[in-house]
Amino acid sequence: MARRALLTDRERELIKGGDSVDEDLRYQAISRVRRKIENELTTDVEVLRENHPDLYAELHEVVCEPESTSTSSEGEGTSDSMQ
Repeated sequence: MARRALLTDRERELIKGGDSVDEDLRYQAISRVRRKIENELTTDVEVLRENHPDLYAELHEVVCEPESTSTSSEGEGTSDSMQ
């Protein structure tokens, strides 16, 4: 069984676009991903925040601060958008 985080391989392919991608299928993939973010992902984040703070912190670091240690510049603040 293939592993994935948020996007399936096909959703990645469609969202990346390109000449051979049907725009209707691309739109459908974007809508599916949006529903996942709004429904399942927010629930998963809440479960991690309440029940496993270490995993929540790891997720927060990857999603909200993916390159902050190597690309942070003076004057940049941190955001806590995963609340």
